[in-house]
Amino acid sequence: MRVPSLLFVITVGLLGAAALAQTTPPASSPSGPASASVRPPVLTPVVVARHPHDRAAFTEGLQYLGDGTYIESTGLVGESGVRRVELKTGKVVDRVATPLATAFGEGVAVLGGVAYHLTWQEGVAFAFDATTLNEVGRYRYSGEGWGLTTDGKQLIMSNGSSTLVWRDPKTFAVKRSVTVTDMGQPVKNLNELEYVQGSVYANIWLTDRLARIDPQSGKVTAWLDLSALTREASANAARAGKPLTFDDIPNGVAYVPERGTLLLTGKRWGTVFEVKVPGLGTVNGRGNPRR
Repeated sequence: MRVPSLLFVITVGLLGAAALAQTTPPASSPSGPASASVRPPVLTPVVVARHPHDRAAFTEGLQYLGDGTYIESTGLVGESGVRRVELKTGKVVDRVATPLATAFGEGVAVLGGVAYHLTWQEGVAFAFDATTLNEVGRYRYSGEGWGLTTDGKQLIMSNGSSTLVWRDPKTFAVKRSVTVTDMGQPVKNLNELEYVQGSVYANIWLTDRLARIDPQSGKVTAWLDLSALTREASANAARAGKPLTFDDIPNGVAYVPERGTLLLTGKRWGTVFEVKVPGLGTVNGRGNPRR
């Protein structure tokens, strides 16, 4: 999401302050399993590499493919689509426009050789061959579409609320859902998602925070503070003469299994940050492409 009106921005600002007061954990907190009475720890990612990123990309979804490339989806009507990109160079290897010209593209996830791509308000998900990006199917769903990831068996979807929904990749039927909470309070505006080593990572729209979520209970087990990355991306954009706007926020998280790192970027950011996160390791010391 999105490009709100001025009235909506003012409303978000007023409501956001109250929401952050409920959900933002303090700078220091105990580690260990999160519960309704234990504050999740706040983790600071450590940047280990910086990769070029298309400044025009209004990033909505990101997933590493295991071969030095990642798949990315972009939003905005008339600019939405899915692309494969070389990580080291930022070069777009292949791309396809969101098939519905009036659609605002949202998240993307690859499972079983298929790239699933959401739309914001059209209630349509498009399926592409992950190699050729040729369309191979369409699915209908109710409500809005925001972020998408996979646990290797099912698709996991956000819709801007505090709910995560698991869907059957063959039918898009809902299999289960969970409400995401922090200290017993719902965490709304769940956006881009990534499933990593038994946890779901979720960008929170219009914030510099990434939530690590227990997919069984829905409880936030840690917060990642991305404010330093936002400041760097903003400074770089200003120097380039293209300052970031209020909604050019962190959005885009992907796991690199062979290095045990996360790729983090944002809407219209010129950088994909590769970071180390406490507690996150490799998978068998090598790649594990999800195609």
